[in-house]
Amino acid sequence: MARVLIVGAGLTGSLCAALLRREASSPLRLTVWDKAGDSGGRMTTASSPHNPQSTVDLGAQYITCTPHYAKIHQSFYDELLAGGILKPLTSPIDGMVIKEGDCNFVAPHGVSSIVNHYLKQSGADICFRQRVTQINLRNNKWEVSRETGSSEQFDIIVLTMPVPQILQLRGDIANFVPECESQTNSHTKQPIHLKCVFQWYLFQISNDMKPFPQSIALTSIPPSSIPMAIGKLEN
Repeated sequence: MARVLIVGAGLTGSLCAALLRREASSPLRLTVWDKAGDSGGRMTTASSPHNPQSTVDLGAQYITCTPHYAKIHQSFYDELLAGGILKPLTSPIDGMVIKEGDCNFVAPHGVSSIVNHYLKQSGADICFRQRVTQINLRNNKWEVSRETGSSEQFDIIVLTMPVPQILQLRGDIANFVPECESQTNSHTKQPIHLKCVFQWYLFQISNDMKPFPQSIALTSIPPSSIPMAIGKLEN
């Protein structure tokens, strides 16, 4: 059984874990690590230490479904609406920009409930306060080191943290991460550091692991595109 490590317990990592569990044609042992003390990432919901019923969303406060995404990913919204995780936004929010055709939703139990929904679906082993520092290739396995605790080996690694954090990783992983490009503004002659387009990496080394072919790298994949990416992996 392939061991899969997903680094990051935000929306991307949680949805990736859920879809890998749902779509993979062979059993996987999924593990999710996050450096924070709880899930959510940029979709975190905090509770008052004096009243757990008093919460605030620290990241995204509402979800916008554009006509484009409604057309190709309606099943995601339908699932979350049916489960009571999302509900239509009926009151305006200060500074909110409303575009024709957009549908806006809120999470009545906090925006992190979306992340927790997918983590629960995944059945993954979830460990918090696990900051990855180094990734090396050892005997056709990825050996992952962290600030605390011993290193562990995995067959597949998915990195979903922000690009600057990926670029800080030490070890053999640096040989697989493309460098960010830089350009110069033609008017000001000042350097422009372009945002690196590679945010996700999935590496598969062993020859006998399916459904993943050998040496795969997924690039620039938003959460909503994961089903299509998995389909490509299995073909």
